[in-house]
Amino acid sequence: MFRYNVRGENIEVTEAIRDYVEKKVGKLERYFNDVPEATAHVNLKVYTEKTAKVEVTIPLPFLVLRAEETSPDLYASIDLVVDKLERQIRKFKTKINRKSRETALVPPTDGDLFTTEANDEENNGSELDIVRTKRLSLKPMDSEEAVLQMNMLGHNFFIFEDAETNGTSIVYRRKDGKYGLIETD
Repeated sequence: MFRYNVRGENIEVTEAIRDYVEKKVGKLERYFNDVPEATAHVNLKVYTEKTAKVEVTIPLPFLVLRAEETSPDLYASIDLVVDKLERQIRKFKTKINRKSRETALVPPTDGDLFTTEANDEENNGSELDIVRTKRLSLKPMDSEEAVLQMNMLGHNFFIFEDAETNGTSIVYRRKDGKYGLIETD
């Protein structure tokens, strides 16, 4: 069973807000067979422009669930954060099952924590549904121009036709803030 640490910044955490948070975040417990001992850290912030930000962090022995959401309504932010956390759990469960199938091993003990309900949701493939398709024509350019295009669009990667090799290449932003280049054969 989760323990809850609910804090408020620029807002008083009333009993009604605390109950709503515990009710919504508590729904995540259904994804586990044996609910691990964990503390759900919930930060509620209200800004002067009348927006509410909700941050939830749940450190578990095998992963850390964390999500944040900002919207004009505090309760809507709580709902959106819980939706994000559910997607994270399903994604993690899918990853565990896929690795165990690929290696033909017994699933790790972490997989035993999840309920069959989580298994059923994972098996219907909804997490891997392609919801949008884009078609693009590749413009010949060099990698520097591709980085400029990527930054101008606000994306983390950009696909282009390398003007020198006529091959398809990808530039991407690395976690350290620098750029990487992937060249295809």
